[in-house]
Amino acid sequence: MSTSTTKMASPQVMGLGFPTLFKKELLRFWKVSFQTVAAPVITALLYLVVFAQVLQDKVQMYGHVPYTAFLIPGLMMMSMLQNSFSNPSSSLIQSRMTGNLVFVLVTPMSHYEIFSAYVLAGVIRGIAVGICIWLVSFFFVTIECVQPLWILVFAGLSCGIMAMLGLIGGLTCEKFDQLSAFQNFLIMPATFLSGVFYSVHALPKFWQYVTHWNPIFYTIDGFRHGFFGVSDVSPWHSLAVIVCVFIALAAFALRLLATGYKLRT
Repeated sequence: MSTSTTKMASPQVMGLGFPTLFKKELLRFWKVSFQTVAAPVITALLYLVVFAQVLQDKVQMYGHVPYTAFLIPGLMMMSMLQNSFSNPSSSLIQSRMTGNLVFVLVTPMSHYEIFSAYVLAGVIRGIAVGICIWLVSFFFVTIECVQPLWILVFAGLSCGIMAMLGLIGGLTCEKFDQLSAFQNFLIMPATFLSGVFYSVHALPKFWQYVTHWNPIFYTIDGFRHGFFGVSDVSPWHSLAVIVCVFIALAAFALRLLATGYKLRT
């Protein structure tokens, strides 16, 4: 009888696992939204104020786009990527250090459910930050969404990529200083050197070549295409690159979770 009861109860528990963990991850960043949402918006606003004051009347991008308008999608995507990364990575490190990660591991949740909960929460945080920056930008300039479908596709996939990188970082790092090194020496350079503040065509040939090997460049360039209808490379090319990166990172992150890498030792 006990065996039968266990078999009947398991599907119910499995069904509740994902939404429960997902809600926990959402509430985790929402309860400190001044730090997790408002602070990145203020940082992006400072970048916008400084660069807009210095370069607005001196630079036009793509021949007709004011520099302030050009800068806004780049700042949006940069902030979205950084916050999508931070959500799962900081959550896992904090749970590991406080010892409550075991309460996730002892549940009958599959690694697919754990993966989905952490990644989707990271995506939502990133998109929330992006929307707030976009709304604040109306105080400076109004930019039209020429092709909103491209904006949605690149926002979702790009935030998903960085959330998965955050998940991988949280699984492989055991301390906050290790995670900080991961972020400072990989994530930050990749996002800053990806066309946030400039068009890749303004770079010397060598650095154009280097930039084209940076996957983050394609997330920003494709996202910017949705606003202006123009970009440095074809949006289909950008989409192909980030879909490949998305699939590769998803497979790697799921493999780490399935094997319990650094979690069950």
